[in-house]
Parts: sequence; C-alpha cells; structure tokens
Amino acid sequence: MSDGDKLIPINIEDEMKSAYIDYSMSVIVSRALPDVRDGLKPVHRRVLYGMYELGVFSNRAHKKSARIVGEVLGKYHPHGDTSVYDAMVRMAQEWSLRYLMVDGQGNFGSVDGDSPAAMRYTEARMKKISEEMMADIDKETVDFQLNFDDTLEEPKVLPTKVPTLLVNGASGIAVGMATNMAPHNLTEVIDGTLAYIDNNEIEIDELIKYIKAPDFPTGGTIYGYEGVKEAFKTGRGRIVMRAKTSFEEVNGKESIIVSEIPYQVNKAEMIKKTADLVNEKKIEGISTIRDESDRNGMRIVYELKRDAVPNVVLNTLYKYTQLQSSFSVNNIALVKGRPMLLNLKDLIYHFVEHRHEVVIRRAEYDLRKAEERAHILEGLIIASDNIDEVIALIRGSKDGEEARGKLMERFNLSEIQARAIVEMRLRQLTGLEQDKLRAEYEEIMKLIASLKELLASKELRMQLIKDELTEIKEKYGDERRSQIEYSGGDVSIEDLIADEQVVVTISHAGYIKRTSLSEYKTQNRGGVGQKSAGTRDQDFLEHLFVATNHQYLLFFTQKGKCFWMRVYEIPEGTKVSKGRAIQNIINIEPDDKVKAYICTQDLKDLDYIQSHYLIMVTKEGVVKKTTLEKYSKPRVNGVAAITIKEGDELLEAKLTTGNSQVLIASRSGKLVRFEEEKTRPMGRTASGVRGITLADEKDEVIGMVTIDKDHVNDSQILVVTENGYGKRTLLVDEDGEDVYRITNRGGKGVKTLNITEKTGALIAINNVTDEDDLMIINKSGLTIRMRVDNLRVMGRATQGVRLINIKGNDSIAAVTKVLREDEEAVELDEDGNPIISEDSSGEETSEDIGTDIDTENTEE
Repeated sequence: MSDGDKLIPINIEDEMKSAYIDYSMSVIVSRALPDVRDGLKPVHRRVLYGMYELGVFSNRAHKKSARIVGEVLGKYHPHGDTSVYDAMVRMAQEWSLRYLMVDGQGNFGSVDGDSPAAMRYTEARMKKISEEMMADIDKETVDFQLNFDDTLEEPKVLPTKVPTLLVNGASGIAVGMATNMAPHNLTEVIDGTLAYIDNNEIEIDELIKYIKAPDFPTGGTIYGYEGVKEAFKTGRGRIVMRAKTSFEEVNGKESIIVSEIPYQVNKAEMIKKTADLVNEKKIEGISTIRDESDRNGMRIVYELKRDAVPNVVLNTLYKYTQLQSSFSVNNIALVKGRPMLLNLKDLIYHFVEHRHEVVIRRAEYDLRKAEERAHILEGLIIASDNIDEVIALIRGSKDGEEARGKLMERFNLSEIQARAIVEMRLRQLTGLEQDKLRAEYEEIMKLIASLKELLASKELRMQLIKDELTEIKEKYGDERRSQIEYSGGDVSIEDLIADEQVVVTISHAGYIKRTSLSEYKTQNRGGVGQKSAGTRDQDFLEHLFVATNHQYLLFFTQKGKCFWMRVYEIPEGTKVSKGRAIQNIINIEPDDKVKAYICTQDLKDLDYIQSHYLIMVTKEGVVKKTTLEKYSKPRVNGVAAITIKEGDELLEAKLTTGNSQVLIASRSGKLVRFEEEKTRPMGRTASGVRGITLADEKDEVIGMVTIDKDHVNDSQILVVTENGYGKRTLLVDEDGEDVYRITNRGGKGVKTLNITEKTGALIAINNVTDEDDLMIINKSGLTIRMRVDNLRVMGRATQGVRLINIKGNDSIAAVTKVLREDEEAVELDEDGNPIISEDSSGEETSEDIGTDIDTENTEE
C-alpha cells in the first residue's frame, strides 16, 4: 500500500447486501422483466430501435443480421453478441412468437430445437407490425435516456399501438422473481381493450367474454378452463395444453395423428422420449412413431398395434409425454420501474394509460409544429401581399442581417418570419405559389383547431385510441390457433357454452356426432332428415336425439358399465360428416360394446335425478331398476351400472319416471308385461331380479320396451323373427281390452307371435308409430328400409306377415326403428322382395336387392 492511501474498514455483510441488491435491481429493471407499457425487455426494445435507426423497414431490403447486431451492440447494448442475436432470432420464429416482430431470411432454427445459422449468414428486417410499435417515436411521444457511454439517446419505452405484452407474452428469470406471460389473440385482446375503454368498471368475468384464453403460436388445445380463469383474475394460474390429435387409418392400421403440439415443446425431443417409453414398455399399444412434418405443416404419426384402443393409447400419451404439458402463468411486469403482479384488467389498464399519454404528447408536438408553421406562413403571406416593397427593401440592404431588421421593423414581424422571407425562393413569388400559401395556412388553422379540441377532450382522445386499435385489428388480427376444450378437468363451464339445441346422431356401426339444430331447420324438408348424414357402407343412423348442449348422454355397455358425457363434449360435425367412433371418445374396453344410449336433463338437479329411474335387462332375463341419482357422478373409466353374471350381458337400458309398464320379449316368442312398481330400486352394483322366466337354455331375451301408463292406449308393438316375418299389434285393442295381459314380474309370459320353423326365432321388439320407418339388416349385410304404416295391425297369437324375402341360409341380424325420411320408401312385393322401379332412362335404380337403400353414403 503506497503512502497516503487510506483504508476504510467495511462490514462484509453490509457490503454483500448492498452489492447484491444493486445487482438484483439491475437484473430486474434492465434485463429480465418486460415493461408493462410496450411489453418489451430492454434487449428487444434496443434491437427494434437499432433496426429503426438503420432503416431496415418491412418495405426495404433485408440486411445481414451481423450488421444489425453490431449496430445494437455498439450503440445501445453493451453485452455479448449472442444475447442480442438470440433475442432477435426468437423475434423471427413463428413457433416462439404469436405475432412476429422480425422478418428473418435464412435458417432461424426449427421447432425441433435446431440452432439458427450464424449471424453472418442470416438476414433480417422489421415486420410491419413492429413499425406500428415504433409509430410516432420521432414526435417526442416517449422519454429518451442516454446510452451506456452517454453519447447517444435511446427510448425508455416504445410508443406502441399494439398491446404487445398481451399478444406476445414474455418470459424471464430475474433475481428472486420470474415472469411467464402467455400470448393471446390480437383480435380478442383489442376487442377486450375496446370494451374496457367503453366501460372502465368492467369486471374480469366480462372481459373473459372477449379475451377467451391464451392463444399459443403452435396451436394445440387448452384443456380445462379453471387455470385460465385463475390466471386472468389473479395474474397466476396453470394452463394445461394438449396437442391437436386425430385418428386415421394409415396402411390399414389405426393411427394417432398429431398436427399441433403444445407451446414451447421441442418436437424432436418429445418424439425421442416417447420412443424410449415405448421401448421400456411404459406405453403399450404403439408399433411405430414417424415424424412426417414438412413445409406444409406438422404431422406426427403414432401407428398402433392391432389390438390397441386408440383412445386409451392417446390418454396414456397425454399422461406420460409432452403431448400434454402445462404453462404456468406468472404475470410480473415493470410498472413505473417496479415489478408488479398484474391481472388481465391491470394489463389492459396500463396499456390504455400508456396509449393515452402517447396520444397527448403526439398532439402537443403536432400542435407546436403546426403553430410554428402557421407563424411562418403568416409572415410569408404578409410578404407576398407587399412583394414589391419587400424586394426593394431587401435590395437596398447590404446583407441579410440588415434586411431582416428592416423587414421586422417595417411589417412588425418576428425574427423567424423575417428569416423565412429573406430565404424565400423567387418561384414563391408566382401567383400560384401565393394561392398555395393561403390554402396551406387555412389547412394548418383547421389542424390547430382540431388538435386543441383533441387536447381539451378526453372523450375525443379515447375515441382516437379506439379508432387506431380498430385499424390495428383490421390489419393484423387473425383467427385463434389454440382451441379451448372447456370440459377438461373437473370444470363447470355452463356459463361459457350456449345452451342451444343440437341434434345428436349415432349410427348403427357406432359413429356419433352432434350438429346444430339450425343446420336442419334451414332445410326445406319436413322434420329432421336423416339422408343428410354420411355413413360408411352398410351403416345407417340408428339413434337420433334432439338435445341441448348442457344435457347429458349416458352410454351403457354389455359388460354393465355406464359412461357419460355432456352433449357439448360430443364431437361436432356437419350434416354430411360421419362423426367419431364411440370407442375413440370413451374409455371402453376393446371387447365391450355400447348397447344403450340415454339422453337426460341436468344430472345436478336433485329433484330430477331422484324422480327418474333406469331400467335394465340382460340376455338371461334379469331386470334391475335404479334411481338416476346413482349415475350422476361420472368417472373417466366409467362406473358399474349392473353386476353381470358370467355368460350374461346387458341388453337394454331405458329411462322412466316410475310410472311405466315394462315389456320383455324372448327368442322363443314369449312376452311378459308388468308394472314398473314390481321392481324396487336397487344400488348401482346390484345384479337385479328375475324379469322373465326363459323357456330353456337356448332361449334368451331379445329386447325390452317401456311405455308410460298415460300412453298405453295408443301404443303399438312390432315384433320381427329372424326369417323375415313380423307384425304390428296394439297394446290395448279397440274395446279397451289388453292384448298382452299384465302379469307378475318373472313369469313365462304370453305368446307374442306364433313361432314355427318357417318364421324362425324372435329377433326384435320395438314400440312404433305410423310415422316410423324400419331398418332391417341381414347377416349377409343387406340393408332394407320399409315404412311401418305398410304393415297392418294384427292379433297377438298370429304368425304375422313376411316382411322381406330371405335367400338361402341368410337371416335377419337386427331390426331398428328409424325416423321417417321424405324420400319414397322402398316398396316390397308379396314375397317381400323390393320392387325394382325404372326411372325415365329405363335404368334400374338403387332399390335393387342387395343394395344399401341409404344411398347417401358420403364419407367424411
């Protein structure tokens, strides 16, 4: 230590504290957190300002990235060049930013995590939307500060017209705090901002109607809404994201196709980890994984093994891989230089306040410039009115200084006006130029008046902000990329989905979809036409419900399981689309099959679920009645609806009000009819009581019908045998006598149709009306449709009439009731063969035998 140096003892603890606090504040304020006003961190702001200074606008040529990085480093950002280049690269990646700020040319990396080319190879320029962030920066709209060496000035914030923080989000780790803000859709954000400007007292629940949820650049599905709501209301929340998937048949194998992945997921890494899990046998059912992504979009194919259930495999993928990941929202941004946690309304408020300040400062600047110009124009007009005297005065002066002095004295001008006159060009003395001066002066005075009016009225300023936002929306607004699946998780979302009427259709092969009822109402045909639905060959619509979105659909399987879903969870389809296979929507076992569908009202309505019952019947003749309440709490893997004994299976389930009569028919042609009260309600797992006593071991139940007591008198029963005989019988004849007498539950029943070798065993029972059609499916695959009102009503013990002609060893596999179509039904001759009609060209129509009459088999 040299002489004269002084030692100052310092407590190390205090020094560490103050040094660390200084460092952490520096990181928080000038590195890691975005400013709430323009949504940018210093490095992004400097990159954009550097490009602005360089003049690399969206309508000019690209410049080398190294040139831009050098400009930013040398003038504003004294850090490593990689930090600047990495920030600029991210601003040009369409999978990183919802609305790109930099237009890159060259290799800027990929969604697989490939690094971009070195900055000496790539080129860049501003995007048009970035110019909107810079708009009016030269009009003193924002404060400037000195750069790191006090030689230049840089903006403290940008005067952005775009709510960047909300639309592009931000993420950063500071010291002791971090920020993670989700991107949103520009159209929605501006709609929400406009709503806030119209009503500053607007609640977040109202804002959510405009800004529905984050909108990620990679698309995908937001699964569940609770986290979104929490994030909007508190500034913190966890948003679950899922990949966008579909099922396809590839090379004859069922496959899961992924077309969009969650935000910030590395595709290549995700595929590699999935392959590892498949090899380790943690994920079963996948045989091959292929990445077929190309310039047209993303496509990852998970080819499944033959026995795999697509829905089960997909749920496993969601559970173990990044096909489902979460985004933890943490809205921390700098407000007046201090980090704050902000909710949705706060973010909009600060942006609007910033825009308001920019509009005021811009108007003040424009007013000052306009007044300065008006002042000069006044002097020029005076000079042009006295031009000869002015010229003489100037010619008689020895220099400009003297000329200015004389002009000021003679015409009472200011120095600025006198200078402008002395510097006036000779061409401004022409008559035309003098007219221009007056016209410009009038325009400027109008502008001054409107700017003063703007500065005097907050309403006008707010209207101007709204107009500018609307313009931004029209220029850059687009559709949402991320879909929202409100039903994800245990969420109640009635308030978010309109309870409109929809038509739910289920085909014979098990394809389901819902369609808005309005799609049918616009048809010029009566009722709900079923020709509209596209189905596979030999498939047709078997069930149709008109329901509302908030209702529930219950599925009962032959193994006695009950699954349920809200109507709005059923995949939406058009009238002509095929729909989705039920196996792919509910977690049903591969060897199980849905046997009954029941559409119910609100399962949370206690009065409703306690006053309604489900009656089930099995093949062995067991019936069981349970209150609907027992099925009002669902599970993903279904709940037990009835305990099925070995060798038996659930056949049918019906919803009743407790005031019905039950009819059960057996293969041997017997039918038992009893009052519903004869079966007491049981628990969910009970196996039931005897409903009908079967004739022998080969006999089995073929169907059940429930009829409300109030409608007994006008009910008709239709039975069909496997060899094509059938008949329609009234439940109560014209004299008011019961055709099928009411007996006790568990009896052998009465004869419903005289079963002989010729008729074959009973195959189906339905309650029908004259307005119904029948669809008869043979084991050979032939499908024939016929009208119920073509069958005459007969007595109970008769043999019935032949409905269709059965060829060879063929027999009827199933008979179902379907709604009447408008088209002419197929006519059958006396032997039950379809009558072949000839059209005008003399060619046979599709009503030939062996053809599926449901001609509109349009595949999706």
